[in-house]
Amino acid sequence: MSAVAMLFSDLVAAPADGTGRLRTVGVHLRPVDGRMDAVLRARRSAWSTFHRIEAWADRLTRFSTTSDLARLNASPAERVAVRPTLAATLDWARQAQSLSGGIVDVALLDARLAAEALGSRPDALPVDRGWSMDRGRRGSHIRRSPGLRFDLDGVAKGWLADRALARLDEFPGAVVDADGDVAIRLGHGQRWRFGVADPRSCGQDLLVLDLVGSDRAGGRRFGLATSGTSIHRWMRDGRIAHHLIDPRTGASARTDVVQATVLARTAREAEALAKTAVILGSDAALEVLDRPGVDGAILLTEAGDLLLTPGTLRWLA
Repeated sequence: MSAVAMLFSDLVAAPADGTGRLRTVGVHLRPVDGRMDAVLRARRSAWSTFHRIEAWADRLTRFSTTSDLARLNASPAERVAVRPTLAATLDWARQAQSLSGGIVDVALLDARLAAEALGSRPDALPVDRGWSMDRGRRGSHIRRSPGLRFDLDGVAKGWLADRALARLDEFPGAVVDADGDVAIRLGHGQRWRFGVADPRSCGQDLLVLDLVGSDRAGGRRFGLATSGTSIHRWMRDGRIAHHLIDPRTGASARTDVVQATVLARTAREAEALAKTAVILGSDAALEVLDRPGVDGAILLTEAGDLLLTPGTLRWLA
């Protein structure tokens, strides 16, 4: 289930269960008016966008041997040609790494697989995890040490949500949920509510955010994403391991943050900062999240404390 539950009933939706890559996908539109032709157009756009998300996800998943990402990971070459969708996502991955001070690192697939299998670090992480991308008129190429493998995971979900929302400009209100990374556009005066799930209690919310489109010139965009250690979590030899790898150690992050939800300008920024907040822990996270472009943040700690940045209060229902 998505970590961010949507609480509205007047939307046209196209939800689906993915094939192990995106578990929950939703495209939610508010038609221009209530006429039947407007509603039908919204339904067609929702389904078209949903199928486009599926196609993009199929190119970016590590769970298929035929995906663009799998082909890159399997190549023994130092310089590998990549197609536009993967190139655009990796371009954002590089920006996310900079945004997060290096904490968001997509070149940690082997460390994540080791955590899933053994609950520990891999026998040997690549000494050189640096990589670069050359983009030109004749295509894009990745340069990296042979054997360095990528895991796009949340980076791809945030990118997918934002990219899909960009297809829906004709609608005064639209929401795209890519497995919990949510891209939102609200027309002026529109108000939609989102519940932030409590990982300790199924079906319960920590709180509800009441978002409002306040820009008279053309509405407002938001990104909402949640990251945490409670979903992909394993116990090995009496120790807890999870999927959020600290690039400074190559192992599951040791953190007091169980879950972080970030409200930002875009879904991809919200996802990168939520992941960063969990990996860094609460003290450092609150400093990182005190920046322009972050409209709110909610941290749940192992002690059960709920920490909110001051800007979050504006959006509480």
